[in-house]
Amino acid sequence: MKVPVGWLQEYVEIDADVQQLADALTFSGIEIEAIHRLGLTCTGVVAAEVREVTPHPNADKLRVCRVFDGNTEHQVVCGAPNVAAGGCYPFAPIGAVLDRGKFKIKKAKLRGVESAGMLCASDELGLSDDHGGLLDLPAGTEPGTPLETLYGEPETVFEVEITPNRPDCLSMIGVAREVAAVFGKTLKLPTPVVSESGEPVASSVTVAIESPEA
Repeated sequence: MKVPVGWLQEYVEIDADVQQLADALTFSGIEIEAIHRLGLTCTGVVAAEVREVTPHPNADKLRVCRVFDGNTEHQVVCGAPNVAAGGCYPFAPIGAVLDRGKFKIKKAKLRGVESAGMLCASDELGLSDDHGGLLDLPAGTEPGTPLETLYGEPETVFEVEITPNRPDCLSMIGVAREVAAVFGKTLKLPTPVVSESGEPVASSVTVAIESPEA
């Protein structure tokens, strides 16, 4: 069973960090088999418009792009086959971080041409394994929009093994109830909203109790 921590927090307040929460649930009898971190693996990446694309003077497969991030234009050297003027793509400016903090964007020179940042493919952001070209952002995306606004914050997901004696935890609310009990928190149950229409059911259905003593 997959348990997104962000979803869990809708039902119970969680003060513990991810590892403390996993340890507490395991100790209570809900084994956490794995902890997955899904979604964006970058920080500081924004949407940007490519305003101009010209051939690289020293490399056939590279292009020199004029990129606008909502405030400033940057010169970026790009080798993606689908980069085009007018396109909107993820842009990692100098100082942005990719691959969960392992790779920080710095000013570079590619085949003699300066590049102040990087246009990104989907796999470089942690969104998929696709490296066939730049990630095309939705039409109408404003340059400068943080990628977190478009794709949401990264999510931690527990892979949970529910044993046969704990069917009460075969739901998000069930796991939340366990977390509330372990940490002494209050369970926040959702309030369902039902749309009503037509005549009241009482006008078409009657109930008679023929054996009240039973």
